[in-house]
Amino acid sequence: MQQPRPEARAGLLDRRLVVFTGKGGTGKSTLSAALALAAAKRGKRVLVCEVTARERVSELLGRPASGPQIHELLPNLYSVHVRPPEAMREYALMILRYETLYNLVFENKIVRYFLTAAPSLAEIVMLGKVYWHAAREMERGRPRWDLVVLDAPATGHGLTLLTVPDVFLGIVSEGPLARDMRDMQSLLKDPARCRTCIVTLPEEMPANEAIELHGALDRHGLPQGALFLNGVFVPRFTPQERTLVARGGPLLAAAADAAESHEARADLSVRYQQLLRAEVPLPLVTVPYLFDRSFGLQSIEKVASAIEAVL
Repeated sequence: MQQPRPEARAGLLDRRLVVFTGKGGTGKSTLSAALALAAAKRGKRVLVCEVTARERVSELLGRPASGPQIHELLPNLYSVHVRPPEAMREYALMILRYETLYNLVFENKIVRYFLTAAPSLAEIVMLGKVYWHAAREMERGRPRWDLVVLDAPATGHGLTLLTVPDVFLGIVSEGPLARDMRDMQSLLKDPARCRTCIVTLPEEMPANEAIELHGALDRHGLPQGALFLNGVFVPRFTPQERTLVARGGPLLAAAADAAESHEARADLSVRYQQLLRAEVPLPLVTVPYLFDRSFGLQSIEKVASAIEAVL
């Protein structure tokens, strides 16, 4: 079995930026919220940037959606929904300095048409906003945020977002935008400042996609933090207990079926843990399946406790 690289064992809370990506539906937002909550409880000032179609972190923490403006969700924990239109305006104003000039250029219908058609422009401006918060935003002479957590899009789009500086610099090497792309690239590829984490499930497609994503991130030189296996079923019954329940006749038939179903999922969890440990040389963090009737702040606190090992 491959061993995790030494730098992969470092704590995630020591970074400036932690990115979560993986197949859609695996729990990226849940892990983003849990890590942010754990960091905030340790006294760190944390900003969660959601670069997804729908805001999820604020909802998971039982708070109103933040939208494109930064809002405090809990003590020390803030969030913002990074969307292309607002990110474009902020980025353009930083370059042009004057709102009148911005309106003259970027509010022109013809210019807006070409900007909308420009490949990867949405990823460039969204990544630029995340970079600003993680590396440049200051308050009273020090970085405003101790940690920025990026809830990135699912696998393919997430990889596009993280590699857009490489693609852009392969085409353009001069100018202010190229300079900014180099700065973003430097942050994303610096293991002391940034780690990308993969979230997956103990199922065939998510697990295989996680293995492929790990390889792709590695090829692009993006340092990785941990592999989170979410929704793990823990064995609850011994073989003898399962046999006794099965012998209970019709009265215990439903209980026997439930026990068998649970243990089958637990067996799958063990199988995919073994597969992922063999294929991905990163710390593997298992997050138990939660049988909570409603998934909210208390559930996120349970997940935060489960990931304590990599903090």
